[in-house]
Amino acid sequence: MPKTDNNARPAPDAVLVRIADYAEGYRVKSSLAFETARLALIDSLGCGFEALSYPGCTKLLGPIVPGTVVPNGVRIPGTAYVLDPERATLNIGALVRWLDFNDAFYGATVMHPSDTFSGILAVADWLSRTRVAAGKKPMLMREVLESAVKSYEIMGGLGIENGFTAVGLDHTILVKIASAAVLTRMLGGTREEIVNAVSHAWLDGHPLAAFRRKPNTGPRKSWAAGDAASRGVRLALMAVKGEIGCPAALTAKTWGFYHVLFKGRPFRFQRPFGSYVMENVLFKIPYPTAFHGQSAVEAAIKLHPLVKDRLDEIKRVDVRCHNSSMVILDKSGPLHNFADRDHCMQYMIAIGMIFGNMTAEHYEDHIAADPRIDRLRAKMALREDKTYSRDYLDPAKRTNSNSIKVHFRDGASLPLSEVLYPLGHRRRRKEAVPVLMNKFETNVARVFAPRQRDAILRVCLDQKRLEAMPVDEFMGLLAL
Repeated sequence: MPKTDNNARPAPDAVLVRIADYAEGYRVKSSLAFETARLALIDSLGCGFEALSYPGCTKLLGPIVPGTVVPNGVRIPGTAYVLDPERATLNIGALVRWLDFNDAFYGATVMHPSDTFSGILAVADWLSRTRVAAGKKPMLMREVLESAVKSYEIMGGLGIENGFTAVGLDHTILVKIASAAVLTRMLGGTREEIVNAVSHAWLDGHPLAAFRRKPNTGPRKSWAAGDAASRGVRLALMAVKGEIGCPAALTAKTWGFYHVLFKGRPFRFQRPFGSYVMENVLFKIPYPTAFHGQSAVEAAIKLHPLVKDRLDEIKRVDVRCHNSSMVILDKSGPLHNFADRDHCMQYMIAIGMIFGNMTAEHYEDHIAADPRIDRLRAKMALREDKTYSRDYLDPAKRTNSNSIKVHFRDGASLPLSEVLYPLGHRRRRKEAVPVLMNKFETNVARVFAPRQRDAILRVCLDQKRLEAMPVDEFMGLLAL
């Protein structure tokens, strides 16, 4: 008789175990990680408060079915909505990500780790309210910050050496993986249940990066992370109810993730899981742009006083950047919506040179209609600088470099405007934190009356006070 394949159920894949062991057993001890997690939390919330000014975002908020009542439901920051944790995650995720103003991290895959705050806050609020209703103690915000450190680390640890977008997958796959792991643990799941949830997260149909790339760039890129995190919530809830996993989700021949979606390559890891990613996260502080554009806008704004009265005299603008910028942001031709514009390097640079500033409003139609923008875009040529590309991936440097050289018709040119490390980089953290705080305070004031605004600031600007606060009280403080 011919030998048949063995149907014995294998031990879980090593990567599933690695993620589960970290999510379940690691204890964050780094004070820098906790401090940075607080900054990341308040910056993410501030981005959400600003997003409430944009109808394209607010139309997505609220329950699926109007009038739905959820006992012990999640409060959605800046609104009066009370939702179930899965729907709340999509709401919070859309708010945080809408303006492309929340933090970033990169390696072979570029990602936004703060996207995971959506599920963490939603599940923590729901759990806390449920516990209080049963006469038990709620979770504290320190647990939220520790969960954030872990979710950042899982996302970044997977993305540093593994190119998910290189095979056509959107980076929000990592939001789902990290959320499934961390939220299962938050829900009281065992190591085995974390393995089960993460295995299902790898087996899901995954979003393609097409909606983030020309010619399809559109608003989906602003709610895709909340969607991914909400799926992580569902899988975590299923796992703690006993749903078994798929132990060879990654390695199964023919059917596993590696074979089907990763060209047969197993994942590689640069370092053990710890708190590296949170400690080295990159904040988007002054400009709401794709992260690769932060230093380009900074370089363009430096040129503004020198070119604002000579725009018609410009012959060409030479832009040097790293390879990832070329792949993601080099875009010519018409730009169809705000999402198309905030993923166009030429548009960002033109705004900086013409206006000397960059805000979310600069992506709106009434600004984009200014004919000077497209005239200047047409004079730009992007090219890769090999040194920039190398230093971008160097773990000791992690630069995010751009430079701009302006040439005029009369043969004159301006000195090179170059920025190697944008303001949100760890190397510029001391310089950046006051600007980040100002960004947060400005965004809180957009939504809340003075008394509530001041109460929010007192908590958020005090590390010890925030960590000791019950989650339900914190989320209630942010609601209208």
